[in-house]
Amino acid sequence: MQQKFALITGCGSGGIGHALSARLRDENIEVISTLLPHESDEHLTSRGVHVVRTDVTKDDSVQELKRFLQKLTGGRLDILINNAGICYTMPATDTKVANVEKMFAVNVFGPMRVVHFLHPMLIEAKGVVVNIGSIGGICPFVYGASYNASKAALHHYGNTLRVEMRPFGVRVVNIISGEVSTNILKSDHGRSLSEDSVYYPMNEAFQAHLHRTPNAITPTQYAEGVVKEILKKSPTAWFWFGASSGTIRMIDALLPRTTWDWLFGRMFNLGQLARPSPSVKLH
Repeated sequence: MQQKFALITGCGSGGIGHALSARLRDENIEVISTLLPHESDEHLTSRGVHVVRTDVTKDDSVQELKRFLQKLTGGRLDILINNAGICYTMPATDTKVANVEKMFAVNVFGPMRVVHFLHPMLIEAKGVVVNIGSIGGICPFVYGASYNASKAALHHYGNTLRVEMRPFGVRVVNIISGEVSTNILKSDHGRSLSEDSVYYPMNEAFQAHLHRTPNAITPTQYAEGVVKEILKKSPTAWFWFGASSGTIRMIDALLPRTTWDWLFGRMFNLGQLARPSPSVKLH
């Protein structure tokens, strides 16, 4: 049987990429995982995973990754998992576009760049592209306007890519991820709302949200379900998996869009914003 090769981007310790790398190694698949230059790699190398220092926001870095893969695999790639991602949590009206551009560079343009350079290897293997999406790209989770937008963009990029790659025998799977216990929110710790924000009355609740402990599955549980699906001969085009994903799917499919207005309004107590606060300077 021909050796299979899998590439996973964004595999820092304790995250989804780490767990996916370990689970695919359990299937005797040769795994190549990417890390940024400053990240430790012992959690991967100890499992026999190949590590490449790659910045998915830069052409030359991804081209260097391609050269490594061609030498290692002989020019084929069976599995590509676009996992690298960052988070930016902020009310839509307080969003700093520079921060959003940085996030889109990783979450959206990163997968596009990787597919652009590596698609000949995927076609050679008749492989599978897996995009790690999110329920945030489906529902209007409060404080997540820009992150939600990045995941929605990734979903629809993957949707079209699936159609366009079908003639070449390459499958494309969007994973609509529910909540998973990772440290993705760590970069948001310490963030607060400015005093002139219309959301400033919610500042205390906003900071508590950033430090919350979600009711989530573990990365190991997540990897188990995802790997089982993507190794199928005909995986589901949109695979919903993780805490709350089933509920989100049902609400999105069966109820009016404005159901989210009521649901998240109550969940985040947004009604208090309708009461003017003297501490907020309205523009």
